[in-house]
Amino acid sequence: MTADHRTHMLDGVRSTVSVLLYPLQTIASTPTDVGNWLGEQFTSHQDLINENQQLRSENLLLKAQLQKFASLQAENIRLRSLLKSSRKLRDQMLIAETIAVDLDPYKRQIVINKGQQSGIYAGQPILDAYGIMGQVINPGIASSSAILITDPSHAIPVQVNRNGLRTVLYGTGAANYLEILNLPNNADIEIGDLLITSGLGGRFPEGYPVATVVNIKRDPGQPFARIIAEASAHLEQSREVLLVMAQEHKPQLLSETLQDDENQTNSSGSKADKSAAGASHE
Repeated sequence: MTADHRTHMLDGVRSTVSVLLYPLQTIASTPTDVGNWLGEQFTSHQDLINENQQLRSENLLLKAQLQKFASLQAENIRLRSLLKSSRKLRDQMLIAETIAVDLDPYKRQIVINKGQQSGIYAGQPILDAYGIMGQVINPGIASSSAILITDPSHAIPVQVNRNGLRTVLYGTGAANYLEILNLPNNADIEIGDLLITSGLGGRFPEGYPVATVVNIKRDPGQPFARIIAEASAHLEQSREVLLVMAQEHKPQLLSETLQDDENQTNSSGSKADKSAAGASHE
């Protein structure tokens, strides 16, 4: 040991012994390596489901945020030339899931798994990763009914993203098609134009894609053109949806609302009792 420490005389012997012992070391470490490999291959099925769901939710939110880029770019060009400023749009969103579809052929409505307990309110806009889908019409406690933009009774104010031309888009009852009815023949609109929400009426936030113009019929004998547009949202396919929360509608649980009502009732009752007691005393 002393000679090896000072002169390194046994380096060759040590190398030879390590070569001879390598197979034994490999055999000894095999159970650990196999166990680690099996652990990686057989990850819990539930963990994979949870991870997949989380990634899908994150992907949905990112796609929704990307929707505004085209409208913001056109808006920034106009605002920079006029006001030399730009505006940032921020919306609070809530993820929900479609749980039922209305089978009536004359209606385009769905049911989502969020209700008043989650702060859902009537008129709340609904969209998917590609565009506006519709709005809530009947919020329940744990689920809500929503009408799609293709429903014959639905109309939504829009504008042409290319030039800012404002109009109204009506549902046709068809699966993915809408129409513009009252636009003059000489209006500056073309096939391929993107229609986005104009923000007029205060129901839908400004700047979200709604549809793309796919057909224009201009009859010289008619004052208005008939324009057909295809919805940007995947109305018949999207499972997860986003609900846009307006600034004036802060999320409030139903239990909190009931508690506030109860407190107001108790307060009113107490004031009435005090008034009655005062009148009796007088």
